[in-house]
Amino acid sequence: MAIPPKPWPTGLVEQPEPLVRRVLAPNPSPYTYTGTQTYLVGNAGTIAVIDPGPDDDEHLAALEAAIGGAKIAAIMCTHTHRDHSPAAKPLAQRTGAPIVGCAPLVLDDAGPRADAPFDRTYAPDRVLEDGESMTGPGWTLTAVATPGHTSNHLCFALEESGALFTGDHVMGWSTSVIVPPDGDMGDYMASLAKLYEREDRVYYSAHGAPIEKPRQLVRGMIGHRRQRENQILRLLGGAPGAIEGLVPQMYKGLDPRLTGAAGMSVKAHLIDLERRGMVSRSGDIWQTI
Repeated sequence: MAIPPKPWPTGLVEQPEPLVRRVLAPNPSPYTYTGTQTYLVGNAGTIAVIDPGPDDDEHLAALEAAIGGAKIAAIMCTHTHRDHSPAAKPLAQRTGAPIVGCAPLVLDDAGPRADAPFDRTYAPDRVLEDGESMTGPGWTLTAVATPGHTSNHLCFALEESGALFTGDHVMGWSTSVIVPPDGDMGDYMASLAKLYEREDRVYYSAHGAPIEKPRQLVRGMIGHRRQRENQILRLLGGAPGAIEGLVPQMYKGLDPRLTGAAGMSVKAHLIDLERRGMVSRSGDIWQTI
């Protein structure tokens, strides 16, 4: 999906529902859409900040203005790509708030997300396990483990309203990029199935508009990934091939800037298919079994 024309609400406070406000960071790109959305949860003087975003002075100033005199109970991160968590450290230093959420993860990312490799500064005061919660006056945020996009990815469920903050796991504007070795297609598919079994009312992702029909979207995403999987098996059934040859056949009219991302997703599918005994490889050449 193309990035919409400006103006975007960068730095402005929007309120999609009574307990939720959001502030858009100034980091648009082919991978982040119009930028990373930071969410503020709560309105009774004590709030949580979800995905504080990049360590950018303009964005931090906008967040501080939105927070005003409120106390921050927790700075919560869904995962540690550099467009999501680096502002946690300076925001914690300025406010004294604890950093809570996903586990730390530091890998050398040779993938296409040059805008968002792993954040090496992330140091949480508390790691939330699946089902653990943070609470404040009138709000409860429960961690939902959703590995796949990254191995440490969490979503956060706002129990009082039925909203789910989905980070990069489910986005309305694009499918999530799965970059091996940390990104895992099998885990990603299992996490999608996990969300499909839930009854969340709305999804708020880190990029793009709210998702008003979440189960319908998740069902479509599962189907889309199965179609990609079948497409790979069909192409390799015709002749063995390398990822570089599969991408142009699978992604017609792709923005050239996204070729690397498409190749990583194809690789993630192939690794998953190999694990399931459906394909094998010799060097860079893959074939069906």
